[in-house]
Amino acid sequence: MLSLPANAQVFVCARPIDLRKSFDGLCAAVEVVFQRSVLDGHLFLFLNKRRDRLKALWWDRDGCAIFYKRLELGR
Repeated sequence: MLSLPANAQVFVCARPIDLRKSFDGLCAAVEVVFQRSVLDGHLFLFLNKRRDRLKALWWDRDGCAIFYKRLELGR
């Protein structure tokens, strides 16, 4: 379970992202797509083209964390 700070916002990328990207690629996508810094402590969500997989990028005070979830059919 994530414990986000009260002032944290959640940003969802509307266009599909290649989920083979890791920390550096997703951090670059945050700067290009959202025009934000990962270091702000917000949660950034990325979906693949089929919208069945999700990656979340979050700055956790001492480093970046990536969470990956495979969504089941009909969810």
